[in-house]
Amino acid sequence: MIRKFDFLIIGSGVAGMSYALKVARSGKGKVALVCKTTLDEANTAKAQGGIASVTNLEVDDFAKHIKDTMIAGDYISDPKAVEMVVKNAPQGIRDLVKWGVNFDKNDKGDFDLHREGGHSEFRILHHADDTGFEIQRGLMEAVRREPNITILENHFAVEIITQHHLGIEVTRRTPDIECYGAYILDPDTQKIDTFLSRVTLIATGGTGAVYATTTNPNIATGDGIAMVYRAKGTVEAMEFVQFHPTALYHPGETHPAYLITEAMRGYGGILRLPNGEEFMQKYDKRLSLAPRDIVARAIDREMKIHGLDHVCLDVTHKDPEETKKHFPNIYAKCLSIGIDITKEYIPVVPCAHYMCGGIKVDLNAESSIKRLYAVGECSCTGLHGGNRLASNSLIEAVVYADAAAKHSLSVIDEYTFNERIPEWNDEGTMTNEEKVLIAQDMKEVGQIMSNYVGIVRSDLRLRRAWTRLDLLYEETEELFKRVKATKDICELRNMINVGYLITRQAIERKESRGLHYTTDYPKHAYDQK
Repeated sequence: MIRKFDFLIIGSGVAGMSYALKVARSGKGKVALVCKTTLDEANTAKAQGGIASVTNLEVDDFAKHIKDTMIAGDYISDPKAVEMVVKNAPQGIRDLVKWGVNFDKNDKGDFDLHREGGHSEFRILHHADDTGFEIQRGLMEAVRREPNITILENHFAVEIITQHHLGIEVTRRTPDIECYGAYILDPDTQKIDTFLSRVTLIATGGTGAVYATTTNPNIATGDGIAMVYRAKGTVEAMEFVQFHPTALYHPGETHPAYLITEAMRGYGGILRLPNGEEFMQKYDKRLSLAPRDIVARAIDREMKIHGLDHVCLDVTHKDPEETKKHFPNIYAKCLSIGIDITKEYIPVVPCAHYMCGGIKVDLNAESSIKRLYAVGECSCTGLHGGNRLASNSLIEAVVYADAAAKHSLSVIDEYTFNERIPEWNDEGTMTNEEKVLIAQDMKEVGQIMSNYVGIVRSDLRLRRAWTRLDLLYEETEELFKRVKATKDICELRNMINVGYLITRQAIERKESRGLHYTTDYPKHAYDQK
């Protein structure tokens, strides 16, 4: 079946929904919002800490936020992207509030601001400790009220459509690759439909599920990045995988692991060994409030030195009622597994959290493929550089969604639907035996990435990952060619593609920088002892 939408949006987190709301009200055409599962399951909803914006002008300013972002990014962030996000953040906050998102306020009626690692001032707007969930809720309600948006839940994008599907050879040197829409799997018919569009936006989120343990939901398999890479689009900075320093250590929960927000360290939480000993003073003068890459490596090192499964976060010295008020969900979660955080340490461990690289885009959120935009975690704007500053991701998504909307609305009248696109060839069958193979291969990808391409890397580990991923790639592509495409096998293909990109770009970076730390090119003195 062929379906036509002027704007095709693949992904339904803050990035996809913000863009959808902006273009839907323009009168420029029909909008489709394609969700891999349900509208409420996105990385956005998992973000606890908050969203960064300069709002308290008595003590804060744009220059401070820009400086903090550049420092956290190890000075390889794109200054233009940083300036654009920081200066447009207040308007992004106003847009979210207009759409119905609630942020906590103090007794004076001003935003109740938190401070997080790497920030020099209190500038984190939040809603208790479930800010992402509140943003997702507000945007979902606004999107559902918008008559011009068609929401397609449980639809899976298989490939984006380019000249390649017309029989034209497309390589990474082809200068004028264009996107004409996407092939999308309908769960009801189990058929792959052809969605033609004038403009396509990828907002598919992150890649955490390629690791054995992650704070991301299972759906974070890097689908958009993999699709654009296969379409010969530019993908950059994939070596910069952010590991959140403090996920709750609870071995039964790995996808997703429960996140202990950075705001808890901003609140005064102290990292300790299980015996109560502090250790961050050995690594950074900012102690527990150092940027995430430094904290995660420090925890990883302490765990290896002492043979530990986890370290601890201590808030027992804080007022119990204040702790419960600020972190009600974390308090309840820990209590459910027998830990009263007002009296006991929280066991924490680093795990895969955020992809700083992705589909390379410019300041209009345009990718290297014409008519194709990318926003949110799947994109590489240059804002994060070598390491994302806490709570910069949600505001980046809002600001770049606005930029993408403005640009695409200004050019969409130049584009028409490409009516020559062939329908998907859906020949093939899938047996139960093949499903077992796919499930096993997914586990193997996670083990390879966590063991060899984790917080601390080496050339030997990276080459070992490359070799194993290459074998999985060959086996999976052979299987994909002879079976009917399903969500499972498509996700596996994407996970292997993403793992390959992370590994390859890590091998190519011959230095330790930001989140990419390799023992073959150590940078910090304490790591050379």
